[in-house]
Amino acid sequence: MSINSIFFVSLTASAKLLGAGLATIGVVGAGAGIGIVFASLIIAYGRNPMQENRLFQLALLGFALCEAMGLLAIMMAFLILYS
Repeated sequence: MSINSIFFVSLTASAKLLGAGLATIGVVGAGAGIGIVFASLIIAYGRNPMQENRLFQLALLGFALCEAMGLLAIMMAFLILYS
């Protein structure tokens, strides 16, 4: 099979699209993680309102880590798609 054949080019293009689509599944996990972080923050506020500042700091740290995983998933999708 030659590299310039129509079959090889279309197979490569479809594999890139499929791989990029599968790489974006990580964004779903990031969204769920962010929801869990802030749901836990609300529960923690209800249990211990005196620690509000510290709880908010930890929630922002959890949000940043979840968001970073989502951005890495999107970056991998773009790398697969445009390389």
